[in-house]
Amino acid sequence: MHMRPIGYYVHHHGAGHLTRARVIRDALSCPVVLLGTSVGDEGLALDDDLPVARIETPDDIAIRPNALHYAPLDHPGIRRRVATVTQWIADARPALMIVDVSVEMAMLARLASVPVLYVRLAGERTDAAHLEAFRGARALIAPYPQQFEAEGTPDWVRQKTRYCPGLTVQQERKDEDDGPVLVVAGQGGSAFDGEQIADAARTCPQVAWRAIGPVTPPRNCPSNLTLAGWTDRANREIAQASVVVGAAGDGLVTAVLAAEKPFICIPQPRPFDEQIATATGLDCAQAAIVRPTWPLPTEWPGLIDAALRIDPERRRALSDPQGPQKLARWIEGLVGLDHPDMVAA
Repeated sequence: MHMRPIGYYVHHHGAGHLTRARVIRDALSCPVVLLGTSVGDEGLALDDDLPVARIETPDDIAIRPNALHYAPLDHPGIRRRVATVTQWIADARPALMIVDVSVEMAMLARLASVPVLYVRLAGERTDAAHLEAFRGARALIAPYPQQFEAEGTPDWVRQKTRYCPGLTVQQERKDEDDGPVLVVAGQGGSAFDGEQIADAARTCPQVAWRAIGPVTPPRNCPSNLTLAGWTDRANREIAQASVVVGAAGDGLVTAVLAAEKPFICIPQPRPFDEQIATATGLDCAQAAIVRPTWPLPTEWPGLIDAALRIDPERRRALSDPQGPQKLARWIEGLVGLDHPDMVAA
């Protein structure tokens, strides 16, 4: 008996989508094929759809359907992406498509007669394109706790959503009282200001500071600051830290909560107020120290002390170490129950 695969579309912006896809794929007992521009040899690589040779003009936008976010005309990369995905669907007959994230890819799979699970990120996603993608999906996956839900989310969207905190690489939890203050700069935004990090480290000379990810080099790096650059082992770095400093991206927040680490959260501007919603949820749960902008150098000793004094139970309440396994069993149930032919072919 041949088991039909699950397709998993991976958005290219930021590292969190691919990390989450790998975690869910590895927890599932059925075959999963990753699709996207960033998947490389792990799956089916798609042509780039970035606006390099052809951008959306005002005329394009004026006639773009409300159900789409991005649809430039006469873009050869998009034509090839659509052809590659639909040909794979015709050949593989996937039982399900998980879309993380793209309203266009969700619509394409739905048009190709494939049930869709849509990964719904945090924020005020009540525009027409998002709502139509939500409406057309079999169900919605929110990779965050229900406490992070945006106030304006319609009731029908909430009812269609499975909240799944803890979708990250699980590391052995370590209580590192003497670990560094770890500054995490993600892929999804601009580089962190190395001068600001250096100034912060100087105010805490007795504490080791370490920064991973894209950081601009400071003119004079203090001896207690290490700029480690990009790493594929961010979760391990987080597990070894005493305090983590970073933005409110879904991947970082999920990893910090899973590792039960004190967190100083500085949300960055993102579409649909994604990071504002996440930071607000952390603040309301009193699970992190949240600041709207990078703090002044003199504030850092007090902020680190305040983060260390947060009750760890407040972080534990927002994560689930069995999150990937629970989601995988739920997905397998959906695949098996939708139709007898969904699994056997």
